[in-house]
Amino acid sequence: MARGLALAVLALAGVFVLLTFDQHGISNDEEVQHVYGRLLLDFYASGFADRQAFEYKNLYLYGGFFDLLAAAFDRAGVAEGPALWDLRHLISAIFGLLGLAGTWLLARRLAGEWAGLAALVLLSITGSWSGAMFTHTKDIPFATTMLWALYFSVRVLDTLPAPPWRVLAGLGVALGCAFGLRIGAVFAVFYLGVGVLAATALQPGGRVRFLLRGVLALLPAAAIALALGALFWPWAAMEPGNVLTAMRAFSHFSFELDTVLAGRVMNVGEVPGHYLAAYLLVRLPELFLAGLALALLLGVRAVPALAGEQALRAALPWLPVVLAALFPLVYTLLAAPPLYNGLRHFSFVLPPLAVLAGMGLVRAWHGLSVRPPLLRRAVLGACALAVLGQLGQLARLHPYEYLAYNRLAGGVQGAVGRWEQDYWASSLREAVHALNALVAREGGAGRHYSVAVCAEPLQAQVWLAPGLRATRDWWGADFYLSPTHMGCDEAMRGRVVAQVERAGLVLAVVKDRRALVGEERRPR
Repeated sequence: MARGLALAVLALAGVFVLLTFDQHGISNDEEVQHVYGRLLLDFYASGFADRQAFEYKNLYLYGGFFDLLAAAFDRAGVAEGPALWDLRHLISAIFGLLGLAGTWLLARRLAGEWAGLAALVLLSITGSWSGAMFTHTKDIPFATTMLWALYFSVRVLDTLPAPPWRVLAGLGVALGCAFGLRIGAVFAVFYLGVGVLAATALQPGGRVRFLLRGVLALLPAAAIALALGALFWPWAAMEPGNVLTAMRAFSHFSFELDTVLAGRVMNVGEVPGHYLAAYLLVRLPELFLAGLALALLLGVRAVPALAGEQALRAALPWLPVVLAALFPLVYTLLAAPPLYNGLRHFSFVLPPLAVLAGMGLVRAWHGLSVRPPLLRRAVLGACALAVLGQLGQLARLHPYEYLAYNRLAGGVQGAVGRWEQDYWASSLREAVHALNALVAREGGAGRHYSVAVCAEPLQAQVWLAPGLRATRDWWGADFYLSPTHMGCDEAMRGRVVAQVERAGLVLAVVKDRRALVGEERRPR
């Protein structure tokens, strides 16, 4: 039954993607990412002669797997104009679906069918995944490839020192694709390495031989990963030190951008170490947090039993999952790296956290087997209500599900001004349509208006009607479009003529500036 329900959840998620992928705005980084993908295609099409990709901004520090894929569809003429960006969102959402499927399979393998279903449901109702998977076109694909690398790492530990070739191939592909997106894939190698060393330590004898056999067995996976990583991130393969250069760059990465944490606005280079932990506490659904608390309790209670060798062997497959869930959190707590946009850069911790939370809920449910049936039914009903309540919040926010907050933040309304909001300016698409409708009602055919945008001009220009053009001349702009995130809507005067609203929140505004004169037109 649990397997059938899980397949039904995945099917519903697939239908959701097909029905809604063309409702999302262009994110701030998408234009430069797509240009990077095109330049990488030019690099290969020119026989490695055209190297503009490695001089374009700082994009060479990233792998181009997703951008190459999207650019290839673009070059093939599959989509153009606005449809091109919808196609990117569809591809990204497919990665999100693969992440859901991988989470289900991993939890199912480690803790059984019901834990697999629970983990799948928890990740599905998390707006930072199911809403973000359309527009976070680097973060969600990376998180998915990391999840599949984790899945195959667990399978490797189950079969050392001679993993099957299918497992090795899967591991190599997952790692190669992860490195083809971000240097953060080194985390996956670390988790696997710790697991292999732990498996070696558990051997009663011949540990050196076991370790050598295991390392040699993993060489084909390493070869596949290196080949794919070089294909999708050629700059990293050009010089031996380029990978280290990328690691150093991201460990000290900072620029003039502000973020907000519990109402305190700060530069991204000044965020405290608990930034990620705080955002997890307010972003994850309440049932997700309850599952994590139960998993932590179960883990603490299991520690004394780990004194036995048999218990340690049984716990070994969980080691990479626990590391994947906790190590990034510990790293940020200790290193306090530059961070912004809430969970975005650490979306890859969500699947392993969902696996642990799903296990925690199911194990706790099994623990209620000796309790009165009425109590079990009450707990099950409470869980169902929690899921339905979260789905209700996501429905009210659609298509901006990635803005969801839990009750610890006061819900989406309590998060205003205290936590990150529409940082991708996804609501601008709807704001543009409102402006188009306004001009059409005025009978503005043949008239030309300039539109200032508190985002990249492309994020509005793609959807603007003929006669409207995005401009960087804010002083002279006839209209102003802006998300309300970080108060950007207050940067320009004008009469508010349209708003994008969800769940009682104003996400974006359209301001008419045509009647303003003189100093009234000056940006604030």
